[in-house]
Amino acid sequence: MIFFPFKKKKKHSLHTVAFYNLENLFDTIDDPDTLDDDFTPKGYKKWTPKRYRKKVHKLAKTISEIGLESTQRPPALVGIAEVENEMVVQDLINADPLRNIAYSYVHYDSPDERGIDTGLLYHKDHFEVLFSEPIPLLVYNLEGERDTTRDILYVHGKLNGEQVHVFVNHWPSRRDGDIATEYKRLEAAKTIKSKMAQIDEQYQNPNYIIMGDFNDNPDSKSIQWLIKDTDLYNPMEKLGSPQRGSANYRRSWSLFDQIIVSHNFFNYSKGTHSFAHANIFDEHLLTEWKGKFKGTPYRTYAGRKYLGGYSDHFPVYIQLKYNA
Repeated sequence: MIFFPFKKKKKHSLHTVAFYNLENLFDTIDDPDTLDDDFTPKGYKKWTPKRYRKKVHKLAKTISEIGLESTQRPPALVGIAEVENEMVVQDLINADPLRNIAYSYVHYDSPDERGIDTGLLYHKDHFEVLFSEPIPLLVYNLEGERDTTRDILYVHGKLNGEQVHVFVNHWPSRRDGDIATEYKRLEAAKTIKSKMAQIDEQYQNPNYIIMGDFNDNPDSKSIQWLIKDTDLYNPMEKLGSPQRGSANYRRSWSLFDQIIVSHNFFNYSKGTHSFAHANIFDEHLLTEWKGKFKGTPYRTYAGRKYLGGYSDHFPVYIQLKYNA
């Protein structure tokens, strides 16, 4: 009789950290204090409860599958942007694809005139929140009036026991031109660096994860300024190309969605996490399947035309190896 030695199944040690701009995840209720009228049943978009439920389900399914092939589990952390309020975040984690996963979230209402915010979903088996706060982004127009935009979400927590400092961003858009609005995104970078300086005084060698829709590419001035004179590393610099990105506008790819980490994630000490790799989650299911926009994100709307897709952005993600 031949005996085969028992091989212990390798424990999965990879953990996914993702970011996803959800493209206008509004409820169908009119909020008199924000510019959300388009996203109501009688509004410009004819945004109905049925369409809302369909979008929530699709987004939840996408989130559940990011990095799944290599980790065999859903993401530990997911930064999200363009959510209207706490209710839609709650609906998202209660949707069927996420309902049985131990997700909770951090969310604060921001002063954005459209009422859209950022948030952080976290898997309670892998992440513990120690502290969180919204950091106001104070930018002003040429008349000296404040341009109300999204706050920067800061969350201090423990990822599998290791302390990390997470920033979730949705920086001011390029709607009025990339050069004309550049100063706003530079101010966002300065705001983060100012907060990092405070953290550096309080903690020794803190671990940073800075994620978001920055409305700038990895080689843009704001992102380069954020990284300058720090120990930050941007793995997304190697992902963008004329043929690939996280969003596509007028047939041109951009990589506005990024996850930046500190160099601490390149050590291999026991009880720490090491950077493994980064990628864009641009699976076929999330793309337009045919026509002139084939391969680009399958969005919910094109103007006022309802397409029924997911988002006009692909998620991006990194994976961290836990050193047991």
